[in-house]
Amino acid sequence: MKKRLLFSLFLISSFNLLAQKNYTQYVDPMIGTGGHGHTYPGAVVPHGMVQLSPDTRLEGWDGCSGYHYSDDYIYGFTHTHLSGTGCSDYGDILLMPMQGNPSPDNKIYGSKFSHANEKASPGFYSVKLDDDKILAELTATTRVGFHRYSFPEAKKATIILDLKHRDAVIESSVKIINKTTVVGLRRSKAWANDQFVYFAMQFSKPFSRSGIYLNDVEGEGQDELHVEKKPIKAYFRFDNEANEKIMVKVAISAVSTDGALKNLQAELTGWDFDKVKTDAEKTWGQELNKIEIKSDNKSQLRTFYTALYHTMVVPNINMDVDGQYRGRDNQIHLAKNFTNYSVFSLWDTYRAAHPLYTIIDQKRTLDYIKSFLAQYKEGGRLPVWELSGCETDCMIGYHSVPVIVDAYMKGIKQFDTKLALDAMKKSATWDHYGLSALMDHGFLEMDDEHESVSKTLEYAYDDWCIAQFAKKLGEQSDYKTYIHRAQAYKNLLDVQSGFMRPRKNGNWVSPFDPREVNNNFTEANSWQYSFYAPQDISGYMELLGGKERLETKLDSLFNETSETTGRDQSDITGLIGQYAHGNEPSHHITYLYNFAGKAYKTQEKVHQVMNEMYHDAPDGLAGNEDCGQMSAWYVLSALGFYPVTPGTTDFIIGTPLFKEAIIHLENGKSFSINANNVSNNNFYVQSAAMNGKPYSKSYFSYFDIVKGGGMQFNMGAKPSAFGSTAFPVTSIDEEKIVLSPVIDGGKMSFKKSATFHISSAQKVVAFYYTIDGSIPTVKSKKYTAPFTIDNSHTIKAIAVNAKGEMSYVTTASFMKAPNNWTMQLVNPFEQQYSAGADDALIDGYRGAVNWRKGSWQGYRENVEAIIDLNAIETVSKVSTEFLQDTRAWIVLPKKVTIEVSTDGKNYTEVYSGENFLPIDDLNVQIKNIEANFTPVLARFIKLKAVQFGKLPAWHEGAGGDTHIFIDEITVQ
Repeated sequence: MKKRLLFSLFLISSFNLLAQKNYTQYVDPMIGTGGHGHTYPGAVVPHGMVQLSPDTRLEGWDGCSGYHYSDDYIYGFTHTHLSGTGCSDYGDILLMPMQGNPSPDNKIYGSKFSHANEKASPGFYSVKLDDDKILAELTATTRVGFHRYSFPEAKKATIILDLKHRDAVIESSVKIINKTTVVGLRRSKAWANDQFVYFAMQFSKPFSRSGIYLNDVEGEGQDELHVEKKPIKAYFRFDNEANEKIMVKVAISAVSTDGALKNLQAELTGWDFDKVKTDAEKTWGQELNKIEIKSDNKSQLRTFYTALYHTMVVPNINMDVDGQYRGRDNQIHLAKNFTNYSVFSLWDTYRAAHPLYTIIDQKRTLDYIKSFLAQYKEGGRLPVWELSGCETDCMIGYHSVPVIVDAYMKGIKQFDTKLALDAMKKSATWDHYGLSALMDHGFLEMDDEHESVSKTLEYAYDDWCIAQFAKKLGEQSDYKTYIHRAQAYKNLLDVQSGFMRPRKNGNWVSPFDPREVNNNFTEANSWQYSFYAPQDISGYMELLGGKERLETKLDSLFNETSETTGRDQSDITGLIGQYAHGNEPSHHITYLYNFAGKAYKTQEKVHQVMNEMYHDAPDGLAGNEDCGQMSAWYVLSALGFYPVTPGTTDFIIGTPLFKEAIIHLENGKSFSINANNVSNNNFYVQSAAMNGKPYSKSYFSYFDIVKGGGMQFNMGAKPSAFGSTAFPVTSIDEEKIVLSPVIDGGKMSFKKSATFHISSAQKVVAFYYTIDGSIPTVKSKKYTAPFTIDNSHTIKAIAVNAKGEMSYVTTASFMKAPNNWTMQLVNPFEQQYSAGADDALIDGYRGAVNWRKGSWQGYRENVEAIIDLNAIETVSKVSTEFLQDTRAWIVLPKKVTIEVSTDGKNYTEVYSGENFLPIDDLNVQIKNIEANFTPVLARFIKLKAVQFGKLPAWHEGAGGDTHIFIDEITVQ
């Protein structure tokens, strides 16, 4: 009976393999390698630790993956790459074949190439290197890169090993064990601040000669070298015949060279390159078959399956075959009952990629969560943007939280939930990035933390996730704390304009332009962040004024001009009006029409985005791929739905792209989506059915998918009433907060007196305030009308509702100006760096080192400021503060002069200084420039500061114009 059962299972398994369709034929790894997609075309297996790919670019934003389609020169083939990121790293352990005398110079060992001689498919890459006519072919297993080089001539076949390539080397080593085996280490610092890549390399035939370079100088008779902060390179020469194929296997490990050798022995013992290539393709075929698409549109199939492929490239396995891995504490650990992963671009991927994994990759989802918790135990908090065991702290929020909570709510909960809640709370109370201020007064102001609006909004969503998790675990106190914090967004929503706005000193920041890209937002502007309250869309709509107001606001977003103001932000791409599909803050917005009962408008916009922002060409992505998020949006949207609020089990219905799609689940069941009569014109949902029964809701549950079955759509060319009465809802219905009041007293510095108004968008509240800096209570002075002060004061105010519930305290400090001077600025400052007022340089407030908080006045032109003392006085000293942050293009002026005058017409120079700080001093610092001179009579003081000029060649922004950041000018 047992044999018969095993035979039956074998037949079923064989049938399933035969039944699988070859969807790898539709994957084009070149998609995203052009434009700003930042993907790479090389060989990788699903979630592989090795990503073996050519490097064509050494630096620059469009070189983050190491490859850009516009290039025609290959420096070599490296074993680690990032997919679609906006920061650069990886590119470790470079190999490059060449013929002739070996050289450590990448301009000699590198080669020109042509896309006409290049091939890329899942698990395989090949290219003909034009300089020496060498055919390079690459494939991979999980932890091993496999190279095959065909040398056309029988002369000095050489393979170069370069451990200097790309980022800064901390430590490196090479050890030649024998004529076919080499091991070593590349330890480097870039985005990941301490990355270890050990390697074990084997050649298919013995080399006849080798050499090791230190600082590009070959040592005599060396077989081993280990150094710190110095670059090592090596070469291996072979006695080859014409057209001979020489192969190299390179295994990597973050643990040790022994670990790399174990990985090599476990995964790749033979030399059958074609078999490894075929195995990699089969593995990809099995993964891609998780979603089966039926369509006659080959272009859309290529776009879809390449997108699905990109969601399966990362996160990456980050442990050896024996389970050992390097943890966040830089120690070696053993993964027990889970696979350890790395490369978590969570600000991006929590939105769609991880919700997609809960459908097609439940086991890996559990492993991701266990990896998060291991990082918490080893590093003290959950990952934010983890890379190779290092926390980069890139981007904002603590978005490992929604990944965990989303999975838990969907039944993926086989992890330590108590540990998870502790970890979430630790992330939410860590004393950095404004969290202390958030806990103190319920939202972030401009002076609390840069990117204050975006951080407040995303913290609020993450806190809502914590609240839902705590509630499920029965932790009512934690639930109450975090459901309050989840409403922080309300204190930044200006109901008059309908925009999320920055606040400063208790008031709204003015002037305000929702199109302006500035340091109050993360890679976005107010238009793109004003729709971010996914946890409480009902409460958000209520503050806006209802469903109609939301619909109108969304219409305005898409119909607005696509021009932005403020700084140039390369991430803001894929614009439809002010909607920016090329960056993640916009990704949920098209689906918000459903919440207003206008599902057909979601269908219109989703259809437009799918057709305009994605196509099957190298520039086929509207923005950075961002480790699968850009592609996950397309995969889910093409299926016909999207998760607006991970942490709920709802998927919001859009418009299916294909006539039939079948999702094959890990539990053995399938869920199909059929779209009758769908076409490029017929993208409006006319009606729907779930498992054959009429379905009127414009959303459905995750559990509808995993229990199997199917959804049927009837499509047409005109809008219908589908979803107009049964629409999705997210809402916070209990523990509602009282909004923090707004204190409007004008500029922080006043000459004679200042008048104050206290207000709130919330009705039926009373305000109580103090002017001595003490905490107000209901026993404090009640606000009934505007009031005036004529001295410096700190004003604090609260709002109290009819139930006696109080808001957080709003604080505003005002200072009577230390002088009665006036100021004229000859050249304008940059509006996003105004420091709050035209006279900010003489208002008594000084800028902090963290210039992103907005306390410095910034200039792209030379600074020329004239101070009128309003009386002739004896002057002997003028001092001014400047800031330098060379990495951010902020550089001290090349020259500063001071001139004085009694009549404002005839000026005399009393000071000239230059060369205050070298531009290559990369410390962020404030420099006080003090001009002392023989006492003179003057009424007018003219300060001139000359821009440094163009950024030098070594700078990432080489050739760009510098900024001058200046603040308080004092005169004595």
